[in-house]
Amino acid sequence: MVRERFLFGPFVLNPEDGTLVRQGVPVPVGYRGLLLLTLLVRRAGEVLKKPDMMDAAWPGISVEEGNLSVQITSLRKLLGPSTEGGEWIATVPRVGYRFAGPVEKLSGAETPAGPGSEPGPSIAVLPFDNLSGEAEKQYFADGLAEDIITRLGRLRWLLVSARNSSFTYRGKAVDGKQVGRELGVRYVLDGSVRSLGQRVRVGAQLSDVSTGLQVWAERYDLELIDFFALQDQIAESVIAAIEPRLFAAEHQRFQTRPINNLDAWGYVMKAMPYVWTWGSEQDINTAQALLKKAIDIEPNYPRANSLLAWTQAARVQLGWDDSANGLQIAGSLAQRAIQRDPEDPWAHFSAGYVYMVGRGYQPAVAALNEAIELNPSMAFAHTILGSTFGYGGMPADGLHHLAIATRLSPRDFAQAGNLSTQGLCHFIAGRFGEAAELERRAILLRPHFGTAWRTLAASAGMSNDLETAAH
Repeated sequence: MVRERFLFGPFVLNPEDGTLVRQGVPVPVGYRGLLLLTLLVRRAGEVLKKPDMMDAAWPGISVEEGNLSVQITSLRKLLGPSTEGGEWIATVPRVGYRFAGPVEKLSGAETPAGPGSEPGPSIAVLPFDNLSGEAEKQYFADGLAEDIITRLGRLRWLLVSARNSSFTYRGKAVDGKQVGRELGVRYVLDGSVRSLGQRVRVGAQLSDVSTGLQVWAERYDLELIDFFALQDQIAESVIAAIEPRLFAAEHQRFQTRPINNLDAWGYVMKAMPYVWTWGSEQDINTAQALLKKAIDIEPNYPRANSLLAWTQAARVQLGWDDSANGLQIAGSLAQRAIQRDPEDPWAHFSAGYVYMVGRGYQPAVAALNEAIELNPSMAFAHTILGSTFGYGGMPADGLHHLAIATRLSPRDFAQAGNLSTQGLCHFIAGRFGEAAELERRAILLRPHFGTAWRTLAASAGMSNDLETAAH
């Protein structure tokens, strides 16, 4: 069977895979938006009536016309201006919409010509080596990589491999080409950190794994007080080396509001390895204790508040805390983070997770979409958005975002959460056998994963596997 693809401007749309890429970089388009875009592109130049478009995007579901308008607005924002300067999607008043740009249909064997044919700018930031000779200083090296990932992830034209994938290479002697092949990136940034009293020495190098050549390298020797400025400096140098034309236009986007206290930052970085485990109550308690120390020092630190909100909501989801009180605390923390820095994707991400745990479907979707808008490479936001759609009874939308999360973070150590959420979506769709198999895979990766066990029991029961359901 020939795989159908469409080329328009710098974009390639693959309806079968559910992907849209711009110059090789995935564009985070939602499931309903993808269905509408596919319909428009397949019938480019034709005027499509609104009822027909709504039937295509929401088959068998009755929705208001406003939902179509929201999706079209979102698509226009994602696509930007056409190659001729106008809108890709034209409005036909009182009738519907028309795809206004030229479209080339590609067969499965064809390689797109022009802008879409080159591999897009993409990078993995590996954990920096700790050369301080003290294991407790590892958080310092990890924190530098964490913050550079966050800064680079804000650039829409740059695909940044998720932290949970790139950090799987910690302490391993790996070839850059291997990393590029396994994570699907063109560039790899790595380096080392040595702290000496009140001074820090940092080395960083950027390699193009497609050629094996080093394209940038620098060494820095500075006072600790200048450490945060260094993070921006390294990010600027990396962006300028990868895409100097875009650097001039967009270099402000990745800069974050400065944190005033290195000790508060240090506690947050020490908490990070315990935040994402979903593994044990002890891990969550450890993370919360460290995050609270950071907030004691700097009460309005956005990252500390957003991560504490996440851990508090996780306690509720895992059944360790009272739902009403726990979510109220988590929601207040998330909103404090948003008020302090509304441009911080982590703040909106944590708010979305709190809403999701509390089954606040609409605000969860809005907050998580805002996080993805601010950081298109935020794989975990797609995972939680997939979970939100699953709980909201829209499993196809959920599976779409879970697939995006997998592409952004193919070696994610939190894979069990993604698998279990896929299982939830299949369960909601009535595919109980597929759901049970995915939950089994999640449990093999994380034997004490309560959510996976619960969905496995329900799936097995619905497929008449009573022995497994009663286990």
